[in-house]
Amino acid sequence: MAFGKEEVCAYLDERGVAYDRVDHEAVFTMGAMDALELPFANAVVKNLFLRDDKKRNYYLVVMPDDKPANLKALRAALGARPLRFASEEDLHGMLGLRGGAVSPFGVLNDEEGKVQVVFDEVLRDWPAVGVHPNDNTATLRVPLSDLLALFQDRAVPYRFVDMDVAPAQ
Repeated sequence: MAFGKEEVCAYLDERGVAYDRVDHEAVFTMGAMDALELPFANAVVKNLFLRDDKKRNYYLVVMPDDKPANLKALRAALGARPLRFASEEDLHGMLGLRGGAVSPFGVLNDEEGKVQVVFDEVLRDWPAVGVHPNDNTATLRVPLSDLLALFQDRAVPYRFVDMDVAPAQ
């Protein structure tokens, strides 16, 4: 089964996860997200789909929406090869998503378990995160503990890393 917007919400309902949902026009940038003025805008996170330069490792990176993505620092924190943004083909093929809809829920469609989720360490203390339910026409505020429990139940690899560490010169 492919997890789209309604399937993600039904899955959360089945698990008894309390979440807030706001349906809205399609958004493709963080600026457009900010313009929505969601009631939980302070919980919205940025999601990046990255791969290493050899296409061996894929990462779904979750970080505060106002934080710049420093791929060199992230590479150092992960102990990874040089990082690049994954292609739209990989995004669709592996996670069933399209640009603008990247979400941690995309790993529900990763049947081969190739993608690991990487959270910025600063998110560890957040009570909830605001993410798309695999579609950029809605945003959910989901308790972080419930999202992590979902990953544990489905054996999705995830970790928290300090994305502020400067790479060694």
